[in-house]
Amino acid sequence: MLLHDIAHCRAGDKGDTSTLSLFPHRDEDFPLLVREVTPERVRQHLANHIRGEVLRWQLPNLCALQFTCHQALDGGVTTSLALDTHGKTLSSRLLTLPLHP
Repeated sequence: MLLHDIAHCRAGDKGDTSTLSLFPHRDEDFPLLVREVTPERVRQHLANHIRGEVLRWQLPNLCALQFTCHQALDGGVTTSLALDTHGKTLSSRLLTLPLHP
């Protein structure tokens, strides 16, 4: 099973930091996300794109996880020559993470 089978993700950016907000399609899958989608796994899965620290914030009342990914946007929107300066494709890439329920 891949993460996209049970969740969806939104991306945001601020400078060279990308934020990835992860939401399960069903609230009852939130504990699985908490267990499986750790900062270490996100950092490893997106290692080609993220050079800095990955922090995870739990928002249990929303059944959401937010990941703050530092050094992820090649300097940020105004300085990067990358095709995806906002990092929107990182959310799609994260959803290809394999889960082990």
